[in-house]
Amino acid sequence: MFKNSGFFRAVVLGAGLIVSIAALSVGEAIALAQSPAAASAAVRRIGTVKTIAGNSVTLTTDAGQEVVVSVADGARILQLAPGSTDLKTAQTITLGDIAAGDRVLVSGKAGDGGAGLTASRVILMKSSDIAQKHEAEQGDWQKRGTGGIVSAVDAGAGSVALSVGAKKLTVKTSSATKFRRYAGDSVKFEDAKPGTLAQIQVGDQLRVRGATSDDGSSIQAEEVVSGSFRNLAGLIATIDAAGGTLTLKDLATKKTVTVKITDNSSLKALPPQAAARFAARAKGGGGDSQAPAQGAGQAAGGGERTGGAGHSAGTDLSQFVSRLPSQGVADLKVGDAVMIVASQPDSAVSQVTCVTLLSGVEPILAATPSGGPALTLSPWSLGGGTAEGGTQ
Repeated sequence: MFKNSGFFRAVVLGAGLIVSIAALSVGEAIALAQSPAAASAAVRRIGTVKTIAGNSVTLTTDAGQEVVVSVADGARILQLAPGSTDLKTAQTITLGDIAAGDRVLVSGKAGDGGAGLTASRVILMKSSDIAQKHEAEQGDWQKRGTGGIVSAVDAGAGSVALSVGAKKLTVKTSSATKFRRYAGDSVKFEDAKPGTLAQIQVGDQLRVRGATSDDGSSIQAEEVVSGSFRNLAGLIATIDAAGGTLTLKDLATKKTVTVKITDNSSLKALPPQAAARFAARAKGGGGDSQAPAQGAGQAAGGGERTGGAGHSAGTDLSQFVSRLPSQGVADLKVGDAVMIVASQPDSAVSQVTCVTLLSGVEPILAATPSGGPALTLSPWSLGGGTAEGGTQ
């Protein structure tokens, strides 16, 4: 919606948080940095508080660098609610209110030689507030989110045609819609960047959160996350557990592809009954739309229906899969039928990085032997599963 750990850390099977929650977002940082009080600041840093000693704060930036910040006497220290960009709503606090794990945006003057920073202003978002907002947004993505493959983009109308399984959905955007774009060279959802409608292309994976029309044919988008990914399907030909790679012959292209499995990859196995139901749907055979949802409840320890945007969990393969327990490379074997969502930074390179791998899909592939299944996986998980243990 959206660690992806949502189309968000691993598939919509795996990735969790919606980026603005895991941290002060880039957009928030820019909005705050452009305020009059920050306009004259020579240096700005955003990151997570590592330690505090006296008036010195050690900050780990989003780039992984450690910066020692000296908070000057008289510096403004403000606390802002997650998601807010209006400093008028900020509360004045003291340095003692800041704790390790909190997110801060500091503005000030660089030290001699560029080392360190003397802060004239510190803007804080408490980690507890971020976690609370994160949980609320995860729930909203599960209730009002859905995803699929982009089939058309109408820039003039500000709309996107989305294929959600065999169903068509019109995504309507406005000036208030927040766009994010998944980083093609990363499988981490937190690496998604602020984006635009113009970046969305036919064939992209897209996840949207918003209010669905009464007839279920359209959704008014509040937030859209998109990205270009490769969808692979076929039988595993080789497995190199030590090297963390496997190969398969993709049904669509008939080419052999090497797939890299990383710590951020999400590996799942589809239960036989659910696979049969989804296969029937891929063939247009319908079937009991509740059966897959019930299977999801059994796998995740609950039976509620949580498919969003007017679609039950039974019609959204990715949301169903996000609730399944994770597995490892050791659980796979040569000959297994798999569906994979992968990122590929360089199209000239034959190796791709696994975002999500789903095994147990023999019935689905048998129903769509051409390699163009009506049911596809999306790359991110916005939460709802118990196996991810976090948000990406």
